[in-house]
Amino acid sequence: MVKRCLLVLALAATHSPVAPAVGAHGALTPGAASPGVATPGMAAHRAKSTAAADRYQTWRAEAAITLSARADANSLATAAALRYAGLAYGAKMAGASPRPSALELAARASELAPQNASIGWLHLQLCSGTPPCDIRDVATVMRWVDADNGAAWLHTLAAALKDRDATEVDRILADMAQGERFDFYWNRIVVLMVDALDAVQTQLPSGFAASDSARLTTVSGIASGEIIPPFTALLDACRDSSAAAERRELCLRLSKTMQRGDTVAAQMAGFSIERRLLAPDSKEARAIAERRRVLEWRVAAAAKFDNPLLPWTKNARARARLAEMRAMPREEDVCIAILRQHKMALDPPEVHP
Repeated sequence: MVKRCLLVLALAATHSPVAPAVGAHGALTPGAASPGVATPGMAAHRAKSTAAADRYQTWRAEAAITLSARADANSLATAAALRYAGLAYGAKMAGASPRPSALELAARASELAPQNASIGWLHLQLCSGTPPCDIRDVATVMRWVDADNGAAWLHTLAAALKDRDATEVDRILADMAQGERFDFYWNRIVVLMVDALDAVQTQLPSGFAASDSARLTTVSGIASGEIIPPFTALLDACRDSSAAAERRELCLRLSKTMQRGDTVAAQMAGFSIERRLLAPDSKEARAIAERRRVLEWRVAAAAKFDNPLLPWTKNARARARLAEMRAMPREEDVCIAILRQHKMALDPPEVHP
């Protein structure tokens, strides 16, 4: 979870169940040789890493098969997330492309729970990442399910920007700015997937997601690559300082909504958009920098409690975080709740020049 939070702060959520060959910031791990120098130790490490990756993919494929056999929407949605981006491995195991596909599973889950915005968002995300899928119908359904969520227009905005249709871009930005929220349903989808895996735990291969802590870490890693969309289109649409005053106002209004979003990633993007539209030395720009500093501090401080000094308390900590995620939709609110539980300050120490 610490890795997850730090990556979110950088607006680049990535995850791998296998330990990398290099340490943080690109430093070689202890005992590693210089790049380009092959050693028996490196070969053994690579073989071990490959074996671990194969075991993880086997677990992921079998978990998807088990969950896809169930009839409830949450299980099918979780199976879709597990199968997404793992089709090639699944085909190698089965000797043919796995059926149903991730997209088909997500569509079935949406049909079973048509008013579930979390599942609808996952369906839209998987559709946007599958080239043959036309997002228009899925995005329209998503906007019907949660009309107040400005994020539901993100994929449509990307298409308009790709077509260089400035009029359509302005129209979509206006619709996005009317939204009262900017949500990716992170907490709800992670909880949904953890619960689905917990329900079939005894039917899955051992070694992965076998405890509360491991399930939360594994699901968070999978969800990081499938729930949070890229912000490139939105940042590009709002980046042009010479844009009409009307677009500038729309982007400013939208950035304020994003800063209250349910994910830290959306909040950070909102800060970036507003910051670019303000004078660098303005009072407003300094206020944004301070709000961003507070958010970063809260996330980092709360994440420390996910890796306690006493390892046998990790599952209890994971259950505590999941309990807060069930109760609150926003990531930042979960961090605040964790800090309050441990009687920690909610704001970082003041910075004096």
